[in-house]
Amino acid sequence: MPSTRRHFLAAAGALALSGCGFELRRAPELHFRSIALSGFAPRSPLAEELRLNINASKTTLVVESLAQAQVVLESITDARERSVVASTAAGQVRELTLRTRFVFKLHTVSGRELIPSTELLLSRDLSYSESAALAKEQEEALLFRAMQSDIVSQVMRRLTAIQNP
Repeated sequence: MPSTRRHFLAAAGALALSGCGFELRRAPELHFRSIALSGFAPRSPLAEELRLNINASKTTLVVESLAQAQVVLESITDARERSVVASTAAGQVRELTLRTRFVFKLHTVSGRELIPSTELLLSRDLSYSESAALAKEQEEALLFRAMQSDIVSQVMRRLTAIQNP
């Protein structure tokens, strides 16, 4: 009897989720066939994550050559910044601010601007302690990766909004 009840509850839960409009996130549908990434540093983690997200789309492919591309995503600035915002009287760091800045534009190969120069700036605060320096270094890396993923999501939403390249 408990097994039958469990199956009933699982079926009822699945039915309720399907009725509420719940749907797994899918790759975005971009309205152009090919895109080239230019201006990024060699082996840029941001460029790699963008490439993976764009290639996950069923409609668009990242190409290496500008001649094959329909549009070009040009990186103007891709920077990570770290600044001290609080320290003790002895000069020990207590709090840092981490910033990720990405400035980009999107244009066709012929030069028609689709997205003008746009700056995305994210910042996170990080408490710091010399006694936990290794852990704080790992936390800093995780925060930078999370900000990078957020920037990629914002860029993908902007790319999805382009209708007629």
